[in-house]
Amino acid sequence: MPRRTAKWLTCLALALSASGWSGCDTIRTPGIESLQTPAARQSINPGINDPYLQPDVDPDVWAERFEVESREVFAAREAIADALQLSPGMRVADVGAGTGLFVPLLASRVGTSGRVYGVDIVPAFVAHIDRRARAAGLTQVRATLCSEDSVDLSAASVDLVFVCDTYHHFEYPSATLASIHAALVDGGELVVLDFERIPGVSSDWILGHVRAGREVFQSEIEAAGFELVEEISTVPLRENYMLRFRKLAS
Repeated sequence: MPRRTAKWLTCLALALSASGWSGCDTIRTPGIESLQTPAARQSINPGINDPYLQPDVDPDVWAERFEVESREVFAAREAIADALQLSPGMRVADVGAGTGLFVPLLASRVGTSGRVYGVDIVPAFVAHIDRRARAAGLTQVRATLCSEDSVDLSAASVDLVFVCDTYHHFEYPSATLASIHAALVDGGELVVLDFERIPGVSSDWILGHVRAGREVFQSEIEAAGFELVEEISTVPLRENYMLRFRKLAS
């Protein structure tokens, strides 16, 4: 078994044991087939997710970092959620949901007739999302554990996929995008919000942390079978950009 897969499974076992998480119906472990693909064997950004995959990762500590007014996407969270243009009954996946910042915002917009998948590779984060949703009575939320090269959602199961400050964390963007394409209905949308990476303009942290700028990310997404619909300009963002794509027919 590859070292990273062993670490992922160890984190899963420890997180579920510690949390008493009851959302076991949402767990999918990576299949042998996906682990043997070339994309899965060669990470495009090795180690970027290692801080989150430690056995002792604490979601509450990360929530204190993710959910603060000094973080641009947190300050603009309502405007971002509005810009997704969700409506009651829609099925949406928040891929790279982290500690679940956007999950309740999405749930309130799709209503009880809709579905929100809070998707992440970190078992402790998924358990945290599950507890958070249950405490708030959000029955339309499904906390969903995915693998490093797939969102692990059923085919044509969602109308929109939202990826916030997470695309640059995709170690296997080609394989992950293929799984997103498969999970979307025909004509479904992918909305990506990520950091502007502009040498001489962006912070040193962004330049060191984010592997490429929006042009590269856009070209990768388009190569995966999506077309750019618009750059969303209704949200007051300075450090980030927000792009809406539509799934092309397979």
